[in-house]
Amino acid sequence: MNQTEIGKFIARCRKEKKLTQAQLAEKLNITDRAVSKWETGKSMPDSSIMLELCGILGITVNELLSGEEVGMESYEKRADENLVALKRKDENNMTKNVIISMIYSLTLLVGIMVCLICNLAISKQLTWALIPVGSIVFAWVISIPSIILGKRGILVSLISLSVFIVPYLYLLSVIINVRAVFSIGTVMAVVSIGFLWIITAVFCRFFKQRRFAALGTVFLLAIPFMYIINIILSKLIGEPVADVWDMLCTFVLLISAFASFICDYAKRKGLMH
Repeated sequence: MNQTEIGKFIARCRKEKKLTQAQLAEKLNITDRAVSKWETGKSMPDSSIMLELCGILGITVNELLSGEEVGMESYEKRADENLVALKRKDENNMTKNVIISMIYSLTLLVGIMVCLICNLAISKQLTWALIPVGSIVFAWVISIPSIILGKRGILVSLISLSVFIVPYLYLLSVIINVRAVFSIGTVMAVVSIGFLWIITAVFCRFFKQRRFAALGTVFLLAIPFMYIINIILSKLIGEPVADVWDMLCTFVLLISAFASFICDYAKRKGLMH
């Protein structure tokens, strides 16, 4: 599977369909820079859009991966070769991610050891070191799925965050002996994680087809979220529901949402490439 040949083949098929890079990118809801990278052999189309790309170019996935038109007499052979090449590519990517995750884990482990050693050397017992150690372990549990699995691990990381945030806050409140860390932190965490799940749902539903609309929706949703947080804090610790900075943030979010929806409208009408 030769990326350079595949890139040349994509470029040739695109030109035969009388499409520019920008027009092809618009049909696939990606950037024209991504198409340019394919055609120069710097990257490969993501597997999630290969079928759609092939449909637009009027070719098969087997021909795309072969970088040329494939006759019926050699179709099965080339299909087998391409499947093997794809499997090997996935295995190589997984191996690279595993190596990166090991380096990342070892780096965090060194950080944990440094904290423990310094704490024991200074205080002769474990005191403040438990705070960074607990935080490092929490960060590792949340981030490692995304490092190993890439985009597919983002959802796993969000699930891990949802499951472990409350136990982490409880442990932290016990370590520093401040009950408010758990009581207030848990309420804030539950509301914030709910907002993150809503954002995830919006992007999963709309990002591929209408990314600017998805972004504008998130900006709008951030406004009630901000005031819900303020109302909760007002009930818990007497903070004002709104101040001048909240008004400024609301204005910025509204402007950002408006700009995003304008970009979405322009893109759907073909005014922006």
